[in-house]
Amino acid sequence: MKRDEGLTGSHHHRQRGLSGLGILVILMMFIAGCGGTDSGSSTNTAAALQQTAKQQSAGQTQSQTANQTYLDPVAYSGNAKDGLDPSQVSENAAVMHYQWPFGRTPVNYTTTTGHLTAADSKGNPEATMSYVAYTAPGANGSSRPVTFIYNGGPGSSSIWLRLGSFAPTRVATSDPVFGNWPNYPLVDNEESLIDTTDMVFIDPPGTGLSEAILPNTNQKFWGTDADVNIIRDFIERYLTVNNRGSSPIYLYGESYGTPRTDILALALESAGIHVTGIVLQSAILNYFADAIEAVAITNSTSALALDTDTLAGYFPGYAAVAAYYNQASPAPVNQDLYALQTELFVTAEYDRLRRFSQSWVLSQLGIPNALGTPVFPRPATLQAWTLPSGLTLQALQGYFNVNPFSTTLIPGTTIGRYDGRVSLPNSDPRLQNDSDPSDILISQPFTTALATQLPDYLGYSAPNATYLPLNDNIIQVWDFSHDGQPLPDTIPDLLGALTLNPQLRVLSENGLHDLATPFFNTEKQLARLQTVPGLNPDLQVNFFQGGHMTYLDDGARPRMKRDLVRFYRGTPLPDALALWTLPPPWRDESPANQPTTTAQVTTP
Repeated sequence: MKRDEGLTGSHHHRQRGLSGLGILVILMMFIAGCGGTDSGSSTNTAAALQQTAKQQSAGQTQSQTANQTYLDPVAYSGNAKDGLDPSQVSENAAVMHYQWPFGRTPVNYTTTTGHLTAADSKGNPEATMSYVAYTAPGANGSSRPVTFIYNGGPGSSSIWLRLGSFAPTRVATSDPVFGNWPNYPLVDNEESLIDTTDMVFIDPPGTGLSEAILPNTNQKFWGTDADVNIIRDFIERYLTVNNRGSSPIYLYGESYGTPRTDILALALESAGIHVTGIVLQSAILNYFADAIEAVAITNSTSALALDTDTLAGYFPGYAAVAAYYNQASPAPVNQDLYALQTELFVTAEYDRLRRFSQSWVLSQLGIPNALGTPVFPRPATLQAWTLPSGLTLQALQGYFNVNPFSTTLIPGTTIGRYDGRVSLPNSDPRLQNDSDPSDILISQPFTTALATQLPDYLGYSAPNATYLPLNDNIIQVWDFSHDGQPLPDTIPDLLGALTLNPQLRVLSENGLHDLATPFFNTEKQLARLQTVPGLNPDLQVNFFQGGHMTYLDDGARPRMKRDLVRFYRGTPLPDALALWTLPPPWRDESPANQPTTTAQVTTP
């Protein structure tokens, strides 16, 4: 996952109504739906924590003596075949008190860091789940909303959202440039949502300090449906232990966390737990519709059926990145209108793009010759496309290329996948261990910040265990099957949740410079809901400058906070797209009530 920035700094939304194979190691590099990063300056972090302590002692109504630290002696494991002996399971937690000093009224809040036990419907313990909760008193005794937040991967803990987005403290990156990398300080977060909702950050089994409870092992929960069920069971436990059954419940998922959210919303509604709203950040809602992901996961070129949708779906995001590097001509005056222009371009050229789509997908995976000689547009065709696409010839040549666009847009430079605005010269030694500059930007800083924050700010220590920000072993064995198909298509699940709860609010947040889960792909998948007669969901789709981890961008994050506050209040977002102003779905897509089928992905 990554962070972000902007083009002209103008409008961050599109205006309403404007959008009319044996190389397994290489392939696995493309599957990550929301990995993470790690590290930060321990010196700056400590200084930030000392400042927080000073603020607490100066104006806090809750006394320092109320704090309860916790030293957890358990040696948690994230190994596939491991599980924790039931005798070692506890629900102890560290409880600390602070004050968020921003807004009209400072907010006294509590952090709770520890474990809860998820159990099945018969009460059998399944897993001990690590979590961090930020809670505050409700006004006039009212019950505040509670938002359950998680990253994706699969295989990612919630560290990236917790340290980067809307918790009361965050790691202050210099996104999209490296600045003083890796020494990013931990600071009080002016854009925190603690004034609007309580937040519970969840680590799935095998990530963070979460582990299955014997006789279960971690790998039991490493699959699309098992993962959703265990998170559902954790949420049920949290609501019970904390007497939050009457609270408005929200789900916030990023990247792979978005298909998880669609399925989880349906699972909770089916279990009688009403969900007020869901936030889909940097979404991949149908893995069949992203042929890059589909081929990588299945390790087979038979998953190329929707390759033209993929080529067209990535293009507007690539164009936004190209414009950031001054490879759009003329230079866009408004990045949202330019996104619309490029969407219209690929829609008009869709039939011609079919000739090049398989070669394009395989080139992004680094296997261009897998089906024979690659086929790309002739120079005359690219020249003719410069005007309607608004891209320079260099940018078009970088996209339609036998090599991945991450290395061909700017000669001698590698651009980020999670955020195309982050780049490094090919000679940078850091690229030898991580090919994505936007991942390098945050991985080490976030991990370092976590090492200090857990014992100092959260009051929690686990000396016999290692917190796993990202467990790379999980994605290699993850069972992606869902609804009888080898990959998840979760639009039918979203429809199911909306059918059970027509009042469910849905907000889709998208970074214009995200080249991992491109915004146009998300628009096209959500637009499949247009195929359901009489459906009129409370669905809003908005766009921001920045990448996969859009909130890392200092320009985007305040606007995201503003829109999220409106969303929690049930207030329409004036610049967001609604269902019927989204561009219509591709003609080869299944309607919303029919999942994409194996027959589609096995058609060359």
